[in-house]
Amino acid sequence: MIVVDVNVLAYLLIPGRYTESAERLLQAEPQWAAPRLWRSELRNVLATYVRAGSLELADAAALFHRASLIIGADEYEVETIDVLRLSRESGCSAYDCEYVALADFLDIRLVTADAKLAKAFPQRVADLLDA
Repeated sequence: MIVVDVNVLAYLLIPGRYTESAERLLQAEPQWAAPRLWRSELRNVLATYVRAGSLELADAAALFHRASLIIGADEYEVETIDVLRLSRESGCSAYDCEYVALADFLDIRLVTADAKLAKAFPQRVADLLDA
């Protein structure tokens, strides 16, 4: 099992530059976990595509459903104190630190394409392109 941030989910679902890397990751590591925050973050990404006319509403809803199947029951609440501590120590957003806090809690790696996050937590975070 690995923790993935919403960007990895979006790259998997929406064809683009990193889709192939996300597909390889899913094949190699099929059990993905995320904090419950992923739902709101992915809705925001999909809404952006819908507003821009790049995705139809029904297609966006179908992509969200697919993401829900991938994460399945492996979504978690994280401790606020852990998120705040990680954010203070790293300078990263609380949103990003939710993923790190979950990876710490589960004692597994977080995969992201966020270079700042990977640099801030090199022992816990792997870059999507290197995973």
